[in-house]
Amino acid sequence: MKKQTKSKKLIKKEVSEFKKFIDRGNVVDLSIGVLMGTAFSKIVSSVVDDLLMPVIGIIIGGLDFSNIKFKVGDASIQIGNFIQSVVDFLIVALCIFIFIKIISHLTKRTEEEKQPEKSEEVQLLEEIRDLLKNKNE
Repeated sequence: MKKQTKSKKLIKKEVSEFKKFIDRGNVVDLSIGVLMGTAFSKIVSSVVDDLLMPVIGIIIGGLDFSNIKFKVGDASIQIGNFIQSVVDFLIVALCIFIFIKIISHLTKRTEEEKQPEKSEEVQLLEEIRDLLKNKNE
């Protein structure tokens, strides 16, 4: 009977810790980010496969990257698929970089707007402080 009580307490403790973990909010945000990233990667893959790679193939002489491969013995090494994956990665990285820059810019702007206006007295005191600092130097 003691074992059952201990195991119930242990389960309650674990469930309580799990609830605290979920309630933090970061887990939900992370989950949404993963789902959005998955959907976004499909879009980027389509852009790369259907738009960019054919154009790049035309530019370099009509090569289709997906068919670039070479054989080593009985194995076929698909270098074209690798090139396609690298291009996918670079485009995703560029999009994330641009997205983060935009979010950072917007966040910075809202923080500046939140700062309260300084009263005339405070501005005057800061000017006096700066003048005294410059005079001492």
